[in-house]
Amino acid sequence: MSLRFAAPDTPAIPLHLVTEEALEGWLTGQAPEVATWVRAMGFSGALGRVLIVPDTTGGIAMALGGYGSVVSRARGRFHLAGIAAALPAGTYRVEGLPEDQAETEALGWLLSHYAYERYRDQNPAKARLIAPEGVDAARLEIIAAGEALTRDLINTPANDLGPDALEAACAAIADQQGARMTCVRGKDLLAQNFPLIHTVGRASAVPPRLMDMRWGESGPKLTLVGKGVCFDTGGLNLKPGSSMGLMKKDMGGAATVLGLAHMIMAIGLPVQLRVLIPAVENAVAGNAFRPGDILTARNGLTVEVNNTDAEGRLVLADALSYGAEDAPDLMISMATLTGAARVALGPDLSPYYTDDTRFAGALDAAAVRVADPVWRLPFHTPYEAMIEPGIADLDNAPSNGFAGSITAALFLRRFAGGLNYSHFDIYGWTPTAAPARPKGGVGMGARALLAALPEVLGL
Repeated sequence: MSLRFAAPDTPAIPLHLVTEEALEGWLTGQAPEVATWVRAMGFSGALGRVLIVPDTTGGIAMALGGYGSVVSRARGRFHLAGIAAALPAGTYRVEGLPEDQAETEALGWLLSHYAYERYRDQNPAKARLIAPEGVDAARLEIIAAGEALTRDLINTPANDLGPDALEAACAAIADQQGARMTCVRGKDLLAQNFPLIHTVGRASAVPPRLMDMRWGESGPKLTLVGKGVCFDTGGLNLKPGSSMGLMKKDMGGAATVLGLAHMIMAIGLPVQLRVLIPAVENAVAGNAFRPGDILTARNGLTVEVNNTDAEGRLVLADALSYGAEDAPDLMISMATLTGAARVALGPDLSPYYTDDTRFAGALDAAAVRVADPVWRLPFHTPYEAMIEPGIADLDNAPSNGFAGSITAALFLRRFAGGLNYSHFDIYGWTPTAAPARPKGGVGMGARALLAALPEVLGL
């Protein structure tokens, strides 16, 4: 698996992108034998269609990639990646790529080469690309590597990626980028006042922990917090088997935060970056926390546990409180937190919450620019009453079934210390293969954030 562009001086096959409406005009500029071949093969320029044009020796003279119509392109993204997957092995130089799509389409080509091959060989795209003119190839390779890291972590099953292995992955990234990392584990979490992280993870054979990675000595302070629930049984409120099948991805927030952190550090954004990852397994044992328990969080708020399957917000609460103590300029959490977000927006959109309209404007514009769709949902303050059970300060799982993603976000905001805070309720999974996105783990929102951060932080 190579997520790199071919060297610019590599002999390359021309790959012409042709839209349906431009096909006839393109054919008039070609040699008669080429036009005859294309027409005879029935190539129409339909989106994703590929046609190889042979030379006189039986080799490849050129390739055509259908770029569809405005309507068909609007129904998806990473169209060049779909073409790359259909091409024979070789090195290609793309022609006819719209300038405003060059960065996104080139990244999609790189991501078409991603495959999770830890347990068996896969069959990713074999065709290589010379980076289109004007594209920052090195930056795109860094972004692709960060996305691949996220996907690998999410795709790894819990028997090979528990809290200890997630810690090792975090340490490896820190070593690679020259960051500093500390980790608090097991009963030391209680001694250092991380009671919710310890409570959620104590029933597992692998001790819970909190990783704290820091990088950068100057610039605005940016803190990223990622939910690292490496497997979620639901605890004593046990999930049914059908709901447990994808729970290896319940650390998708941590995986996405680590992928974004890799991008930030490798590109060299001038920030003081901090990454906090509470890593646990929500397991079932005699010492598991119970429905009805009332817990006291790091910041002193009490929480009534009305459902042990709403554990992600508990571990994030302690991490957010800890992050807020450092008074960052911006704190962002990412978590595979609620099914309500999936019901509302499906698997492809990243809902996010913020009270900062400037942040929202920058993020929304960046998301369109880099084809990483997000959608703002409200921190709707009138719903605060839903998370106040009366017997404790907060309820971890309101029982009325309304506004599940919003009430979870409001719960987390209580631990953000009044700072500039944004929360992403992501899915972290592609249920059906699409161009540049095979079925399995996927990063959501990270590329949009990377593109928006310079404006948001005034870099």
